[in-house]
Amino acid sequence: MKKIYLLLALLVFYFSNCWSQTYQKTDFGIRSVINSITVDIQFYNPSTIRVLKWPEDKSFSKESLSVIQKPQKTEYTIVQQGDLLSLKSKSVVALLNLKNGKIIFKSLTGKTLLNEQESGTSFTAFNDAGNKTYNTYQSFVLDKEEAIYGLGQQQKGKMVQRNIKLNMVQGNTDDYVPFFLSDKGYGIYWDNYSPTVFEDKPESTSFKSDVGDGIDYYFLFGGNADGVIAGMRSLTGQVPMFPLWTFGYWQSKERYKSQDELVNVVKKYRELGVPLDGIIQDWQYWGNNYLWNAMEFLNPEFSNPKKMIDDVHTLNAHMIISIWSSFGPQTKPYKELDKIGALLDFKTWPESGSEKWPPNLDYPSGVRVYDAYNPEARNIYWKYLNKGLFSLGLDGWWMDSSEPDHLQFKPSDFDNKTYLGSFRKVRNAFPLMTVGGVAEHQHSVTSDKRVFILTRSAFAGQQRYGANTWSGDVTASWDALRNQISAGLNFSLCGIPYWNSDIGGFFLTNYKKKLEDAEYRELYARWMQFGTFCPMMRSHGADAPREIYQFGKKGEKVYDAIEKYINLRYSLLPYIYASSWSVTTNQSTMMRALVMDFATDKQALDINDEFMFGKSLLICPVTRAMYVKDAKEDFSTVQSKEVYLPKGADWFDFWTGIRFTGGQAIHKETPLDIIPVYVKAGSVLPIGPKVQYATEQKWDNLEIKVYEGANGQFTLYEDENDNYNYEKGAYSTINFNWDDFKKALTISDRIGEFPGMLTERKFNIVFVSSDMHNQQVIYNGKKVVIQQ
Repeated sequence: MKKIYLLLALLVFYFSNCWSQTYQKTDFGIRSVINSITVDIQFYNPSTIRVLKWPEDKSFSKESLSVIQKPQKTEYTIVQQGDLLSLKSKSVVALLNLKNGKIIFKSLTGKTLLNEQESGTSFTAFNDAGNKTYNTYQSFVLDKEEAIYGLGQQQKGKMVQRNIKLNMVQGNTDDYVPFFLSDKGYGIYWDNYSPTVFEDKPESTSFKSDVGDGIDYYFLFGGNADGVIAGMRSLTGQVPMFPLWTFGYWQSKERYKSQDELVNVVKKYRELGVPLDGIIQDWQYWGNNYLWNAMEFLNPEFSNPKKMIDDVHTLNAHMIISIWSSFGPQTKPYKELDKIGALLDFKTWPESGSEKWPPNLDYPSGVRVYDAYNPEARNIYWKYLNKGLFSLGLDGWWMDSSEPDHLQFKPSDFDNKTYLGSFRKVRNAFPLMTVGGVAEHQHSVTSDKRVFILTRSAFAGQQRYGANTWSGDVTASWDALRNQISAGLNFSLCGIPYWNSDIGGFFLTNYKKKLEDAEYRELYARWMQFGTFCPMMRSHGADAPREIYQFGKKGEKVYDAIEKYINLRYSLLPYIYASSWSVTTNQSTMMRALVMDFATDKQALDINDEFMFGKSLLICPVTRAMYVKDAKEDFSTVQSKEVYLPKGADWFDFWTGIRFTGGQAIHKETPLDIIPVYVKAGSVLPIGPKVQYATEQKWDNLEIKVYEGANGQFTLYEDENDNYNYEKGAYSTINFNWDDFKKALTISDRIGEFPGMLTERKFNIVFVSSDMHNQQVIYNGKKVVIQQ
């Protein structure tokens, strides 16, 4: 009898042990039930793994708002050793512990990339406006010294995102993307749109979301930051080209109060000979707040908007206009949206129907946010936008409050019903939906004008919609300027490459004398220098106008510094446009954190006031006052800034051509018109002509600067500047290759063609810090070698 009991016990142990180690093979991976949680691991491609988890007794299916890629048929192997199940593709390995459900991600060489925390998955029952669902939680364990980046844009001045806690709900100056990138060459995208807490502590790194029927995250292995970002864009969408003119200089303020005032600003720039490509009309061109965002020019000061836009175009400039995610109760869009139940009910801006400040709350505006998740609502939005504004010839959109503004928050506000469920469930994806609605509609109407949207908020995947995000209504200060650098870099590290800030800061609360304040004037000049090396260069703000002539006249230091950097921006347009092409075709990033190009240099990983602009230029903005004494300008002593030059490259001072070895800190003198800019050895840098607007002259006489010390390559990109014909192959590229050993520059055969293309041109070759003689080359599209 004892033998029978022993045999039965062994059988029970055997079968229970087998049961705990079972899994089911699926089309793209495996599925297993472990400790009452279903775990689904899918290969989206060889380097991207999707992980889904949900309670065993429930079901979970989801069509992502951000992820548009479908899983690819991927070759992988499955090997089980005891409780450990290994899934291996040609790029990455996922190990699932069939006993406790923990997942480990490794490289093919066996290096551990990321661990889930044991028992780090939880589901807490939650009633979401009548829908029984869960709070979802997943924690990971990072290496102690591991650096992570991303998570959107925060105003904390922090480059590495360790030891922080973020309450991720979209706001005016905080744009959250639940994605982080590690210096170990992987990224995690947490695919959830509800309010989410990200927390990094010494023992764990976690995401916790308010609403989720299941956990849904992606592990992306890229080997380096560019590879991870390429993976993120493969998942969530590629980046279209912006028009060339969007990379010129933009002027705006809160707000131009008549069409004559706006047109005269453009005229004044032309009279002064200061380059300008864009002007922006802010709010209230529609009239009073009951007509908020009517998408019509109802303000009598804009009596002939078609003439205004035509006048701007005649002056060879472009114009975009402010549009919002909300509507006043007397507008046509409001009434049509209200009929289909597509207006949300919570406090938003503006609160009062009166335009005066402070707002008179006895007369509430009645303005309501529209349901951007509803496709019919997005159709209505575009119908009025197209009829009232786009048909007049406007060149793009300034989508303000795209997060949207949410005032006097109450938890019950999240119970609002949207087309996709409660507002709580989809809260953070609002900017993706509203920006996407405009982009998709415009692109469907015409391919002659590239979509260009300036937006205050963003979410994962928004790069596919031709949108450039700005950092919101920041208050002018030196701290704010410094914070913009890490804000823009971490935002870009989420795969969304186009970002900018209000040059000079939006509010002048800290400067009572406004433009007469000596410290603010210095701050504005330094912010202008930073803006020169951002994907969009745009001056904007409240409390005082910011046009260049408000800061004096030619011959005065602040005016001259501003003019110098506007002109520098235009001279760099061939480099900037080529960098934008690399963003579109090579999944590159324009504003580059040092981890992207110098991941092995530990001294560079947490620097929050330096970055690469494109692959060649190291930018080190000045972020403190240097020339103010006793509240007056004092230029008697030239100040300097310490700059760290990353190791692994030599560097040339952009201004002097002096060469330095990387891996050291140096001091650079910084008079008001100089910020430290260094060119990486091996760079080939094109310099464009002096112009008043981006397309004034063709690039038929470019200066090509060659910085010796390493091999280098640059691709000059050209197309028709503002349509989608480039998607059909209407563009050309010219490759420049520098062989440092042979001291030879090879200009390769031109590839491609487009209408209006230059068939012959001059290149003025300048060898920086070299015994080689500068040369002028006539280039007709055929290979040329310039050698000493």
